Amino acid sequence: MRKGLMVTLVIVMLGALLAGCGGSNEGSQGSEGKDGKVQLTFWGDWGGEGQKQFETMVDAFNQSQDKIEVKYVLQQDMITKFLTAATSGGSPDVLFWDRWRTSLYAPKNVLRPIDEYMTRDGINAGDFYEESLKELTYNEQLYGLPLTVDARALFYNKKMFAEAGLEAPTNWDELEKAATALTKWNGNKLEVAGFSMADPGLFSMYLQQAGGQMLGEDGKTGFNSEQGKQVLKFWQRLLNDNKVYKVGFEEGLGEGNDAFVTGKVAMLYTGPWMMSTYNKYGKDLEYGIVPPPSGPKGDQGSVMGGFGLVIPQGSKHPEEAWEFIKWWTANKDNAMLWAKTSLNMPGFKPALEDDFFVADPLWKPFTETLEFAKTRPTHPGYSVMEENALIPSLELLQQNKQGIEGTLKKAQEQGDKLLADNAVVK
Repeated sequence: MRKGLMVTLVIVMLGALLAGCGGSNEGSQGSEGKDGKVQLTFWGDWGGEGQKQFETMVDAFNQSQDKIEVKYVLQQDMITKFLTAATSGGSPDVLFWDRWRTSLYAPKNVLRPIDEYMTRDGINAGDFYEESLKELTYNEQLYGLPLTVDARALFYNKKMFAEAGLEAPTNWDELEKAATALTKWNGNKLEVAGFSMADPGLFSMYLQQAGGQMLGEDGKTGFNSEQGKQVLKFWQRLLNDNKVYKVGFEEGLGEGNDAFVTGKVAMLYTGPWMMSTYNKYGKDLEYGIVPPPSGPKGDQGSVMGGFGLVIPQGSKHPEEAWEFIKWWTANKDNAMLWAKTSLNMPGFKPALEDDFFVADPLWKPFTETLEFAKTRPTHPGYSVMEENALIPSLELLQQNKQGIEGTLKKAQEQGDKLLADNAVVK
């Protein structure tokens, strides 16, 4: 009797110890709670206001049904922790996912395809932008659904344009004329830049507008072309002939001193995520937004970005994880709750037909731009090529340390090598 009691006590104490260990690991995979609900962990790297926005959606989901309980866990250095968890256990059930990463990590077998869920539950792929789904696809398998979509559009200072008698530009020629007219120099000091050229990483957008493409069908770089030369000639005219911008002009400015907010930049390419900053700090700023001006032959171009929700291969509750993802991303009411909570554009197209977006003149240019915007190529080595070969070469051109021919040739040679070296994910 006494021996049996001791064994029972040991088992109880061991069980409590194990439960305590599991409870202290906030990042561990989902389990079943005391109330019978399946417990899911949702990892993301948005803190601050972003965390509050995620928690609003998690709370709404938890209150919408009584079988699943989701908890948001903020993770710094999330991808590194996820890859560690994927091999050692402890994967979350749902992961907030920058879509461009899919071609890098899907081959590592750390993500779960959702095609069967889509078919079984009748989720219409046509309700999402084809480009955003393409970015979540690898080897003809879909690995998640788009949570947000965004694209670059042209922001312009309405007061400056009105004073100069200018209309918002619709093509490169009009953009160049407006930028030149609105630029102000005081001797050697640039006081107002007519057009921001701070981000050479937007080259791919200009290339689309010129009718070119970043990668060819052969998987090699495609920008060392006539269209690529057109882009760089345009850049050189703006920088060197018209002097509408000076490299480094915007460096060191804090959020409240943003060059567009303070009237130091008349036009720039950016996305909807900046509207909250401009509205918060730009008390005297009147701005308008238009789709990106078209190139020499009328071609339109912008880069579509955004995030998705995916299910890790190590999730212990993939069915419940799918229910959460589907509830959030494939339902108009919930997508609109997300839109109004976060001021992000949801990936669910029917939500973008809501008056919240349609009736607002500041959202309309983005919904129009999303119709032709393209995501980055899904080649596994694309981001490495762009970051380590193309952008450094473009920066040298902007600094007048390299010509057009040399810039494109150097970027092509280095870029093709990086693409080849990273074609197979290890």
